[in-house]
Amino acid sequence: MSQATDDIEVLSTALNWLKSGEQAVLVTVLKTWGSSPRPPGSLMVMNLSGKYAGSISGGCVEQQLIERLQADQLVEAYPAFINYGVDAQQASQLGLPCGGQLLLLIEQLTDELSIEKILTDLSQGKLVTRKVDTNSGTVDLLTGKVGKDIQQAESAVVKTFGPSWQLFIIGNGQIATQLARMALLLDYRVVICDPRNNYENHDPVEHVDYIKTIPDDAINQIGNLQRTAVVALAHDPRQDDLGLIAALESNAFYIGALGSKNSASNRLKRLASLGYSNDQLKRIHGPVGLDIGSKKPAEIALSILAHVTAVKNGIYSG
Repeated sequence: MSQATDDIEVLSTALNWLKSGEQAVLVTVLKTWGSSPRPPGSLMVMNLSGKYAGSISGGCVEQQLIERLQADQLVEAYPAFINYGVDAQQASQLGLPCGGQLLLLIEQLTDELSIEKILTDLSQGKLVTRKVDTNSGTVDLLTGKVGKDIQQAESAVVKTFGPSWQLFIIGNGQIATQLARMALLLDYRVVICDPRNNYENHDPVEHVDYIKTIPDDAINQIGNLQRTAVVALAHDPRQDDLGLIAALESNAFYIGALGSKNSASNRLKRLASLGYSNDQLKRIHGPVGLDIGSKKPAEIALSILAHVTAVKNGIYSG
């Protein structure tokens, strides 16, 4: 299940509780140290009856938080920060595999309208940012931007909610298959676009969307391009160039194309002849992927996904 789907479940549950007059306490993972089953930005909501939705650790931390809430020993006032898990013994008790530590933000939810707004934006494929003043508890909703899903400032916590990250692959083949399989493990929604009528796909990957639309038309029809990486693997300029042109005219967070340095240079010349500037062409990563000496399809796929993920996480510029 993707992070976006998890968030929708948590927020929907919280909204239902508030509408029925129940308490809703939201827990957000801000930071992790050591081994932690859930990443920063993970959410959980709980109430006095002991019910909860979402996950911040895998089970044991959740149960302890619920018990503290029911005993009125969770926090003195909302919002508040809680550290969980320090040494190996505590980690074992709390379900953290190897001495991990969690920094959590605890909030009392009361504003039904803001939760409804987030859910509405998500249903429309939009990004939305929720900013919490950690001194007053005031919540502001802002237009979401691609970047880290969770950020903490001196007196604010900012979480961006949005649709799942997408990987749009142009051209089917061994590298595309390996790349798709790896990307699914990281919760990317994967689309493989290959319009060739004479190509038979003997090994389709489960949960991948295969389409035969012309690449530029397909990209123009995609929602959520802010969270979409476009990777051209067709080795055919008639396919790759069309897809890259559409990607350059979009706000895709990553654009890459397979090929040698020579083929990449020729590609840029072709696109420049169509009027694209050097600044625009710099958005294309070609040859695509990190330089890890890749030779085999799985190694090439690994280098591509590592680079895409690094750009997604703000390690490299897009």
